Amino acid sequence: MSASQQDLIRLVLSDMDGTLLMPDHSLTPAVIGAVAQLREAGVLFTLASSRPPRAMREQIKALGVDLPTAAFNGGVLINPDGSELQSHFVERSAVDLCLAVFAEHGLDVWVFADDQWLARDRNAEYFGKELHALGYEPQLVDDFTPYLDRVHKIVATSGDFQQLIELEQQLQALLEGKAIAARSQQYYLDVTALQANKGDALATLAEHLQVPLAHTAVLGDGGNDVAMFKRAGFSIAMGQGEASVREQADAVTASNSEDGAARAIVEMILPRGRG
Repeated sequence: MSASQQDLIRLVLSDMDGTLLMPDHSLTPAVIGAVAQLREAGVLFTLASSRPPRAMREQIKALGVDLPTAAFNGGVLINPDGSELQSHFVERSAVDLCLAVFAEHGLDVWVFADDQWLARDRNAEYFGKELHALGYEPQLVDDFTPYLDRVHKIVATSGDFQQLIELEQQLQALLEGKAIAARSQQYYLDVTALQANKGDALATLAEHLQVPLAHTAVLGDGGNDVAMFKRAGFSIAMGQGEASVREQADAVTASNSEDGAARAIVEMILPRGRG
């Protein structure tokens, strides 16, 4: 079935964790195959993640991505050769405010700066999960202060998901015009620069690749993906995502554990691909 010019999809931007990746952070043959079909159809494909650049390289290679990618929710856009296309740091006043709020609530906190994962405690509740996801050890520090003027992302972690929902709402009000607070998972609350959001990342990448936003499609599962849902021509949410995320997408696919991203690509995007 050929797509009409109006509905044509020329660029796909996908989230990684909770979307392309299984719950154990692996890529399935179905997902790898679906992305290969996009390439064969002449549809551009790239990634946007809350992960740091170092933690995206293995998946970029496995998927054969040869376009710029967005790390830190768009805080850094990385060219295929590893150089930076664009970079945004979190405003220092926002960094100080967030660290004070997280300390007040006793949350485990990680800071990402200087291409390092900075942590203070290996016994943090979600430390093992993050270590497995990123694939490299953190730099253990007693004090984040030396890095606070060049922070790409702060992550607060908690097993109290409702607490993170409430803190997300609180910080969104406190940080208005300074930074962005959004949950990338139920147990992670990310703080990134004001310009570091997946909606702006999509717009920048689309302009760089000379693709109108109307001809873009995006896939995601978390609150930090909604910004790109609002900018894309066609948005798809994962089945296991929260209702508040799913209801803001144009379509919903199966969960990541059911290869929902692969199914969405094959059933919803390829029929509208430019090939």
